[in-house]
Amino acid sequence: MKKIIISLILFSHTFSAQYTDFNIVKEVKVKNKGVVVSAHPLASEAGAKVLKMGGNAYDAIVATQYALAVVYPQAGNIGGGGFLVGVKNNGEKFTLDYRETAPNKATHDMYIDKNGKANTDLSQNGRLAVGIPGSVAGFFATLKYCKLPMNQLIQPAIDLAEKGFSITEQEASLLNANKEYFQQHNKSSIVFVKETPWKMGDILVQKELAETLKLIQKQGLKGFYEGKTAEYLVSEMKKGNGIITLEDLKNYKVAERKALEFDYKGNNVVSMPLPSSGGILLAQMLKMAGYENLEKYQQNSTKAVQIMVEAERRAFADRAEYMGDPDFIKDKTSYLISDEYLKNRWKSFSFNKATPSSEVGKIIKQPKESTETTHISVIDKEGNAAAVTTTLNGLYGSKVVVSGAGFFLNNEMDDFSIKPGVPNMFGAVGGEANAIQPNKRMLSSMTPTIVLKNGKPYMIVGTPGGTTIPTSVYQSIVDVVDFKLNTNISVNSPKFHHQWLPESVAFEKNFPETTIKDLEKLGYKTEKWNQIGRTEMILIGENGNIHAVADGRGDDSVAVE
Repeated sequence: MKKIIISLILFSHTFSAQYTDFNIVKEVKVKNKGVVVSAHPLASEAGAKVLKMGGNAYDAIVATQYALAVVYPQAGNIGGGGFLVGVKNNGEKFTLDYRETAPNKATHDMYIDKNGKANTDLSQNGRLAVGIPGSVAGFFATLKYCKLPMNQLIQPAIDLAEKGFSITEQEASLLNANKEYFQQHNKSSIVFVKETPWKMGDILVQKELAETLKLIQKQGLKGFYEGKTAEYLVSEMKKGNGIITLEDLKNYKVAERKALEFDYKGNNVVSMPLPSSGGILLAQMLKMAGYENLEKYQQNSTKAVQIMVEAERRAFADRAEYMGDPDFIKDKTSYLISDEYLKNRWKSFSFNKATPSSEVGKIIKQPKESTETTHISVIDKEGNAAAVTTTLNGLYGSKVVVSGAGFFLNNEMDDFSIKPGVPNMFGAVGGEANAIQPNKRMLSSMTPTIVLKNGKPYMIVGTPGGTTIPTSVYQSIVDVVDFKLNTNISVNSPKFHHQWLPESVAFEKNFPETTIKDLEKLGYKTEKWNQIGRTEMILIGENGNIHAVADGRGDDSVAVE
């Protein structure tokens, strides 16, 4: 077995060595073993631990998500939502939509001031930005596919919260950078703020969160959506302008949806349907790029990037116009991913120049901001596969911690079109299809995806990154299927991103300069970003060999049962 191990922390402390001395494992090659890839080594190990206890991929997914709520508070959560795509070893495919929903008191113009201007501060920060959390309901909905009981799956997270764990350099830096926001949005003291700056190796103990997890362990779903935790959450709402009620929490429901499936060069791609735009965008981009025989080109070459960018441009224009919660709009998925529609959409493509975004939609000036989500990829030794992406939306969500319960709340209301034509925090523009309505799910970009070859899982992939999620998953599939690259190169090679508006194409700072210069000559506007996404990928060969890679851009790590 090949293993690349980066020793992260060698730190002795009176707390359990399990949580103060651990390795980040970036890559493994194994056979007939279960594998978990996530944003944090302790969360991946929690998933691997339940696999060793006889759990399957879905047990591992639940345990890893709970652990991420403790060790990765910027995005791992019980106060947000997510999507699960599963393929069982008998070929059964399913998805769980535990996306947050708008509270019953939400209104179409709730973020519009008296002058008709959209107040994005209210939709992005503080208590009015919070959608009804779906994560815990999602974990319980996953149970019907699990082998172990919830009280076992939640235990690793309880231990991590109660005993504490040593934080990494990246985590220390994020906590320090957000101290002012935490203080601004929390009237009570919270464990994420201390007088002296956080540093690598400091122990983060979360007693309130441990008690919340124990309530869930003892009382099940009611331990979160009713009783003490629900009362803490509603009480937190009343400290500001929040509108979530006890009734909102009690009435939250997970939606089981038919997976979005399509063929790409003989592979069956299984992804998330609406209210995630991710699966539709992925289908549109792969199909349009497929009209130009991408396999003829090299990864990140000028022509390959141009083809892929133009597919991204057209898909994101459609996102703004057509996509939203399928329970509230006419679902046009089958039309939007049809060859009839896409071949017509592609007619305006030319190798000679960039297609102006004005030709595929109305130009609106917009900002670009950062993003934080988290993805988990899992395969077990029986061949069950799971891909899950969860989120609080922005970094640490609304920045509000539920006093007495110890967890961050999302700022997911910003993923609605708070005013048609006004971009959200990721620069995504939307229209009436994604306007705010009570109990509606906001449109998402999350794209948990499983690719099947001959009916068996071949690739499990996903990433955080707001609107860059679908484009990074798209690049990952093209890298493997068209460019025949291995898992490591696909995950860690420099990425690019375009989303129709703004007009410019973003490139990671180490992207080949010759390609960027060539594209600029063709009329493309470009900009450099430090980082795009953090992809977690598992590839399974026809001989059963597994190659799993955690993205080198963060503390992401692979664990094996």
